Amino acid sequence: MSRDSDVRPSGDEALPGTLPEALRAELIAFRRDLHMHPELGNQEFRTTAAIKARLEKAGLEPRVLDTGTGLLCDVGRREGDARPMLALRADIDALPIPDTKSGVPYRSTVPDRAHACGHDIHTTAVLGAGLVLAELDRQGLLPRPVRLIFQPAEEVLPGGAPDTIASGALEGVGRIIGVHCDPKVDVGRIGLRVGAITSACDRLEVSLDGPGGHTARPHLTTDLVTAAAKVATEVPALLARRIDARAGLAVTWGRLETGRACNVIPQHAELSGTVRCLELAAWREAPDLVHAAIDEVAAMHGAKTVIDYVRGVPPVVNDAAVIDLLAGAMTARRGSYAIEDTEQSLGGEDFSWYLEHVPGAMARLGVRTPGNTARLDLHRGDFDADEEAITVAVELFTASALLDGNHP
Repeated sequence: MSRDSDVRPSGDEALPGTLPEALRAELIAFRRDLHMHPELGNQEFRTTAAIKARLEKAGLEPRVLDTGTGLLCDVGRREGDARPMLALRADIDALPIPDTKSGVPYRSTVPDRAHACGHDIHTTAVLGAGLVLAELDRQGLLPRPVRLIFQPAEEVLPGGAPDTIASGALEGVGRIIGVHCDPKVDVGRIGLRVGAITSACDRLEVSLDGPGGHTARPHLTTDLVTAAAKVATEVPALLARRIDARAGLAVTWGRLETGRACNVIPQHAELSGTVRCLELAAWREAPDLVHAAIDEVAAMHGAKTVIDYVRGVPPVVNDAAVIDLLAGAMTARRGSYAIEDTEQSLGGEDFSWYLEHVPGAMARLGVRTPGNTARLDLHRGDFDADEEAITVAVELFTASALLDGNHP
């Protein structure tokens, strides 16, 4: 992408649909309410009801998904309208971790539940964009219809996107956009990247079994602790020699359990971890490669294996034309200085499933307060966001909807 660092739209070129101050304050209150009442994937009943009520208050007609949580809502669509829609996607679920923030009035009120990934920001931004676009539609200023997608269960592999798609989310949609909070980017800026912006992510569960025995006589049995340790250390190394290193295939273990007594060789061991991959083609090969590597290492130590390889999500691969749309939208709102290039991460995102059907792109939304030097990250109990990010995301979404009318 080529961008002039000091380009900013003049007043004559400004797009309609900026966020009114009263609605901005309402959206901040809405986000704080969600933050105080986080719900896990496929349990987002209160969240769904709150979104539905606000959309209906605006005269819109949201439809709850077939799964019972999450919803779809079209803005500006008339009966018989065949024009392809731009979809705005938000994920609405929280994480099963405690909220450890202090000194804020909107800390989670639900034990061991927190919006620690910014989904409350995503949800509020799409809601706000929908309300602004509905007003533009009433004024005859919305060039083509827009679909709002409030998706449940993003944090539950393989994500809620497949069920949302099965509920008709992409019927009539021509392209789709979304944002994800990034605590390493200052609020007021977004990060864009053409091509893969996240990695594939799968879940791996491995059981190892042997006859067990006395630690005085390991030669008479299967030394299962050693076998488990070798699987943990040698499988990742073996895979690194069986696939192009540029594919970024990585197995990382999060759990290893075996044994109870110091003088007993156990009969059972378990390992759990993730398989992440930067390239789509390598992701398709990963299950066979991982199975073979585990079986090979375990067999060397006489351990029997049971492998449960759970498919997660493919990489999010951003479409170049949709990235241009997002860049144009951000430039129209805040100037191209507010756009920065971003790297591909090893995180997974089920937004990728939508891109298996329609072109689209995800932007990284800055949520760091300028000048904050703390090391911030997602999926931590102390995660928080500068709420100005809501305004930025609403501006990005509404400008994208207006500029999308210039595309065939």
